[in-house]
Amino acid sequence: MRLWLDKLSTTFFNTLTVLWIWIIGMQWVSFTESIWLSETTAIVIAAITITAVIEALIPLKQVFRLVLQFLLILYSVFKLLEAGGRPVPSFGPDTVLSDELMYLFPYVWFAVAAWAIFVFIFLWAKTKRRILFVVGLNVIGLAVLDSFTKVTLWDETAWVAGAGMGWLVTNHFNRFRRRFPQGWVNLSRSPFKIIANILVIFSLIIVAGVNMPHINPTLTDPYTAWREWSGVPLSGISTSGTGTLIEAPVESSSGYGRGDNDLGSGFNFDYSPVMSVSAEERSYWRGETRAVYSGTGWADRSGRRSGADVGIGESLPDEETSSVPTKTVKQTVTMLNDTEYPVLFGAYKIREVQMLDEVIDPERLSWVSEGAELHLQEERNGDYPKSYTLVSEVPVIPLEELRGKTYSELYGGSPDDAYLQIPRNFPDRVTDLAKQITESAETPYDKVILLQQYLQSNYSYTNTPDLSRKQSEDFVDSFLFEVREGYCDYFSTAMVMMTRSLDIPARWVKGYAPGNSSVSEYIPMDGQSPVSSGTYTVTNADAHSWVEVYFGDYGWIPIEATPGFSMPLLTGEPEAEPVVQEEVQEEEQEEAETTPANTSGDQSSGWGKGIGIAAAVVIGLWIVYILWRMRINLRFAGARLRAGKPLSAADKVIAETERWLRSVQRKGLVRQDNETLRESVRRWSEAHPLLEPQLKPLLQQFEAARYSPAEVSEEQWRLVQADAEVLKKMIRKVRLA
Repeated sequence: MRLWLDKLSTTFFNTLTVLWIWIIGMQWVSFTESIWLSETTAIVIAAITITAVIEALIPLKQVFRLVLQFLLILYSVFKLLEAGGRPVPSFGPDTVLSDELMYLFPYVWFAVAAWAIFVFIFLWAKTKRRILFVVGLNVIGLAVLDSFTKVTLWDETAWVAGAGMGWLVTNHFNRFRRRFPQGWVNLSRSPFKIIANILVIFSLIIVAGVNMPHINPTLTDPYTAWREWSGVPLSGISTSGTGTLIEAPVESSSGYGRGDNDLGSGFNFDYSPVMSVSAEERSYWRGETRAVYSGTGWADRSGRRSGADVGIGESLPDEETSSVPTKTVKQTVTMLNDTEYPVLFGAYKIREVQMLDEVIDPERLSWVSEGAELHLQEERNGDYPKSYTLVSEVPVIPLEELRGKTYSELYGGSPDDAYLQIPRNFPDRVTDLAKQITESAETPYDKVILLQQYLQSNYSYTNTPDLSRKQSEDFVDSFLFEVREGYCDYFSTAMVMMTRSLDIPARWVKGYAPGNSSVSEYIPMDGQSPVSSGTYTVTNADAHSWVEVYFGDYGWIPIEATPGFSMPLLTGEPEAEPVVQEEVQEEEQEEAETTPANTSGDQSSGWGKGIGIAAAVVIGLWIVYILWRMRINLRFAGARLRAGKPLSAADKVIAETERWLRSVQRKGLVRQDNETLRESVRRWSEAHPLLEPQLKPLLQQFEAARYSPAEVSEEQWRLVQADAEVLKKMIRKVRLA
């Protein structure tokens, strides 16, 4: 039996140790999630989880556990890539050197590295010093990354510190169990006391940390001092949509962003030219779309980027059928810089690639019909087409007809769920605000227009938003209720998510605004081809994002949400004003002023609040328990104050007697002013004979304490207390009789 208990204890402590290491590892996954591919993140999570489960629960020798972990990790890599639509080998005679097998290797290395680090820490960090070293190294690493990158890692650091404390406690009890087995047996008989004391200590630390006042540092750290001396700004606006992780020494500049999962930083306008576009119609030059909102920005659906081959002069397939008439628009794009882009830009909707630089192999082009994107595969330095010609079919939107279509007429009751995606923790107040703004509208189109008007009329455009107001972790929520200013990424993302919250499909689009048409001073890269006077020259400052809303048979309709920008739509109604020119009603403006004030109290993350509340509850219960344990001392506090000295055992007997006398008086046994206690007890016993066996011992204890020269022991006042409880119960029976 003892051997079994010892084995169970060992498994328990190993399981706890594995849990703390797993929590610490997950904080690094949280940091890398925004810079890794989604498949890489899933594979690393699978690797450390498989390792943790096997180390904690599988009773095999270490060597067998390692083999089992390695095989399961390889299997998980294969399955996760297969589920994500990535190429995986079929495992046959020709698999050894196949491209699909080579494709697996980068993911395998990530998985194996995560597995090796986890196992090394689990096997090596067995002492208090090594645990402190591992935890301290993780805290320092996250703190450095928090300071020198644009990622905020306060939550991750707090989780590492908490897991580190749990790890140290686990290690302490495990060592105590091994060194003092008999003491551990005695201690394990009261597990609640151990757990309660640990929870109280942790709760005190958490509550003290949460309520610690903010104090500005007395000394300036070297990094901040260097940046101030160099004249480099310290605000978060030094990193913006460039897709980089490390902060630049100067504020970033505008341009076509590569990283969309961490939106919101400021930038400086860069007016250097990007391209000239010769076209019959002014248009937004469309690049890529994004479908999955993460809470901080945009990501792509897994496997969506596998497109179809493109042939020069061949018609490109449409992503959906549309009943809207179109106008054919031809565009010739001439690049004015050496930057490489992942896509070719053109007016929506591209239908044909008519001309492409001879140096570019057409087989590198890929058409992704879902999103209508023209990708250039395998980007290479200096290997982007200097010019290309596209033919687009620009939709001519019948606004009046669309305005009258109901939800059921547009979607048939089943819109595309892919473009209705909302994160599980998406703030309810965003959805409530969207419903409040659109409650007067009856059709999806009218609802979208009211959202557009609200955003353009109630929020300010700026390239340097004041992020010190930001409290919510959600990008849209913080923009609508806290920051209340921003640039196109703020407005377009908010518009998409508010539209989706009304069950209207929408997606986020990025590319370039039309540009300037009077730019004859710019010279194309080849130095020979003149730029015609009818072309639009697009600069980095024209990089832009907007919204496309799906209206059933009418297809995807672009919507401009950013104030100061005008969407060049073809409506088929010459006198109709552009969509973005409509004004918001006065009542909606008043609602906008009051709504944020009522709902802006959310100052911390959900899990942070939960932990803080739980810690406060634990401390409250601990205080109640301490008061309960001290109830006897508190009972004698008044008597001790009146006596002006510590109470003896006899004094406590007298105090307890006075207490039970007050209690029985409330029950009906009244003591007369001219009676001694003996006379009162005799009278009560005659009136209620059943009480005599309880009253007589209480009288004897009192008289012995008050009149006897013999010393009274501590047990006697406790006996008075016990007899008084019995008397109270008997009084209830007597009265019932």
